[in-house]
Amino acid sequence: MPHLRQDRVGDLVKREIAQIIEHELKDPGIGFVTLTGVKMSGDLRQARVFYSVLGDQDSKERSAAALGRARGFVQREIGRRLRLRYTPEISFCFDASVERGAHIEELIQRMHSDREKTDLKAGSESGDDFPSIKEENHEGQTE
Repeated sequence: MPHLRQDRVGDLVKREIAQIIEHELKDPGIGFVTLTGVKMSGDLRQARVFYSVLGDQDSKERSAAALGRARGFVQREIGRRLRLRYTPEISFCFDASVERGAHIEELIQRMHSDREKTDLKAGSESGDDFPSIKEENHEGQTE
């Protein structure tokens, strides 16, 4: 129950930061950034904003640098938009859980694909192939 306020404020901060990133930041270094969560401290003075980036390692580094440059602006905007006793100090943290999830999904798909190949190979070795169909020539004789 004591975390309820932290969670509500964190959701509000996340929503506002998403709006700021989408509509007000003009830095071309920010790529396809998705906010995955906000963890507020108990006194609501610090906010760790977790994000993921779609793309390669270079785009992740560019996005991290751009978010670092925009931190002050985002923090001022949060202070202006939200009526909190203290404006939370914002820190951006890369969230690799999305990548780990995609990697796990890829491994599972590969495992299923390998299992299907193994099952097909085992079936053909056991003689369970479909019987061959004899063809008839145009005169009705079986070849």
